Amino acid sequence: MFNALLQTPSRFVPSAILVAGVGALSAAYAAEYIFGLEPCILCLYQRIPYAVAVILAIAALGLRSNTMRAAAVTLCAAAFLVGASIAFYQVGVEQHWWKAATGCGGALPSNITLEQMNLQITSKPQKPCDLVDWTLFGISMATYNVAVSLLLAAAALAGAKRIRNAT
Repeated sequence: MFNALLQTPSRFVPSAILVAGVGALSAAYAAEYIFGLEPCILCLYQRIPYAVAVILAIAALGLRSNTMRAAAVTLCAAAFLVGASIAFYQVGVEQHWWKAATGCGGALPSNITLEQMNLQITSKPQKPCDLVDWTLFGISMATYNVAVSLLLAAAALAGAKRIRNAT
């Protein structure tokens, strides 16, 4: 059965994207809820392209036309490229190449009202995006995500080409 699936790119490629997307999201949620790593806002943004790719992969599996499946898989590749861009942006913030435009730098604005300051003091502070909680071999999760997202984008584009050629 698995061999037959491998020989049918129109079903295999969306299935592989679905597994990769669910796996990446599962790893992110496990890091947060099982291992207690608090995500910053950019970490949360990086989950969105994976969710979009999962939805597109499910849609591709439901399509009958290989042309439409190839288009959905190409959109998955675009989602992975967006994810790689967000992850690269976070790597730049982590490395202090630039400041985060998302307001997750941890600094208070200079023109804050007393009510806003009270709200800041009483609420849980937002995790700074330049604070790296966990690394593997000195490499942050955002850096790994750049590589994984680029690899998935390339694989999805190659898969879309195989689907189009199978038509």
